[in-house]
Amino acid sequence: MNRSAAPDSGGAIPDPRVAANIFAAGAVVWRRGRSGALEVAVVHRPKYDDWSLPKGKLDPGETAMITAVREVAEETGLNTRLGRYLGRVTYPVTGHRKMKRVDYWSATISDGEFTTNSEVDVLRWYRVDQVMNALSYPMDRSIVRQFLRFPPDTATLLLVRHAKAGRRGHFSGPDDERPLDKSGRVQAHALAPNLATFGISEIYSAPVRRCVQTVEPLAEQLGVDIALEPLMSETAYAAAPDDALKRVRELVSPEAVRVISSQGKVIPPLLAEWAETDGVTLPPARNRKASAWVLSVSDGQLVAADHLDTALRPL
Repeated sequence: MNRSAAPDSGGAIPDPRVAANIFAAGAVVWRRGRSGALEVAVVHRPKYDDWSLPKGKLDPGETAMITAVREVAEETGLNTRLGRYLGRVTYPVTGHRKMKRVDYWSATISDGEFTTNSEVDVLRWYRVDQVMNALSYPMDRSIVRQFLRFPPDTATLLLVRHAKAGRRGHFSGPDDERPLDKSGRVQAHALAPNLATFGISEIYSAPVRRCVQTVEPLAEQLGVDIALEPLMSETAYAAAPDDALKRVRELVSPEAVRVISSQGKVIPPLLAEWAETDGVTLPPARNRKASAWVLSVSDGQLVAADHLDTALRPL
C-alpha cells in the first residue's frame, strides 16, 4: 500500500540489516467524554505490564485494515470503523533479530463494551492532555501526535478505481458495457471487506458496467443499493471536470461514509485538482485498477489522503 508520510518511530532504532518480518495493525480509538473533551482508549496488557494503543498481528491472508478492526475488537470489545490513516512504526523485537511493523488508523466506536479478556485486563479513557504520560512507549506517543495533527472527527470519502475488465479491443459492444473479467471479479470481492472497515453506508458509481460491478460485492455485503453518478464517467468528466469535482465535494458527509467507483481518467486528475486547491500533498500512487483513495475532509477542506494499492492485497 502506498501511504502519505508516516510519523517517526518514536525513538526506536531499527537494525538496517533486518527487514520487517512481523506485521501488525492497530488504532487510536477516540470518543468525546461527557464534558465534550476528546478522549483516547489505552489498554493494559498484564503479560507485559504496559499501557498501549490497541493493536495485534496480522493473521494469514489479512490486510492491515481488517487486522486493525479485528484486534481492536478482541482487545477492547469495541466494534469500530476506521478513519484517517496515521502512519506506521517499525522497531526491533526485544530478544530477536526481527523487526515489527505496525500500521495505525484513527477509529470511532460503532458499538460494543469492554470486558476483561486474555490479553487486556483494563481499558482506560484518557483526555488528550493526559494520554502521553499514560502510554508506555514513545512509538505510541508518536502515533497520537499524528492523530492530533487534524481534528479527529473528519468526514471520510473513498474513491475506487474499477477492477480489471480485459482489453477494450477484445470486447465487441459499447465500451461502457464492458464487464469485469475473471481477475476483476476476484479484485471486486477482495475490495468489499476491506472497504467495509471504514464504515461505508452509501455506495455511488459511474454508470459504467465495470464500475458498478466493482462495488456490487460491497453493496451485497452491506445490503445497500448503488446510486449512479453520471459525472463520474470519463466522458462526462472530460466535458465538465469542475462540475464533477463540485459533485464529489457535495458527497462528503459527516453523517455518512460514502464510496464512489469511477475510472482511471477521472480519479487522478480530479483528486490532483482537489488537493492543489486545498493545499494537500498527495502521496505517490500508481492508481492501478482496484485501488482506492481514502480521503479525510474537515469543514469542507481536504486535509489528508491515503492510497490503498490494487485489490488491497494482504502482506
